[in-house]
Amino acid sequence: MNDLGGAPVAPVLAIDGPGGAGKGTISRLVADRLGWHLLDSGALYRLVALDAIQRGVALDSEPGLADLASRLEARFLSADGNSRVLLNGVDVTDAIRSEAAGDGASRVAALPAVRRALIERQRAFRRAPGLVADGRDMAAVIFPDAGLKVFLTASVEERARRRHKQLKDKGIDVSLSALSRDMVERDRRDSERSIAPLKPGDDARILDTTGMDIPRVVDVVLQWAAERGLTT
Repeated sequence: MNDLGGAPVAPVLAIDGPGGAGKGTISRLVADRLGWHLLDSGALYRLVALDAIQRGVALDSEPGLADLASRLEARFLSADGNSRVLLNGVDVTDAIRSEAAGDGASRVAALPAVRRALIERQRAFRRAPGLVADGRDMAAVIFPDAGLKVFLTASVEERARRRHKQLKDKGIDVSLSALSRDMVERDRRDSERSIAPLKPGDDARILDTTGMDIPRVVDVVLQWAAERGLTT
């Protein structure tokens, strides 16, 4: 595909899905296998919040936050299935997962000017040889011309088991039944919200990962990418 000037446009593989479906892990591994860039779109709002906190910009200052978002210097690196996030050249992978960054992200994400500013920031990640874009809005709003749009899903029970294992591995004790209830409620909220609702687009390929291991899911996504001519 070419832009208006005739220059080739880097291919995009967009991945979305509910919490616990594995989209973050699969996106990292697919990007690593392809040697493509990776965009974790959900992390951008945390980065804006963290940048604001570090610079002393109030989290209710829509113009100030939109300005930060438009100038955000963020990079996502992926190697061997692991990802690191850089803000202004500094590794903030752990910092953006802090309670302060998470709370700030929920506040800045509600501001229309910030969302508008991040549209162009997200599109700026589209560089050769290609981009794997993970998260909401990727296929419908940010990259509607993505060569492949994948919607990963899995049963609530499967997703809850995966999340339970992740938390246990981190030493966090939580009830499996409570996780299942929380996921059902989160799915409902995400599906019914007016901004970037959780649902596959008409042109998305749906992959139910229930009972599938990670390598198999990666292989299927890569096979689909090859079928679409995105890879050689």
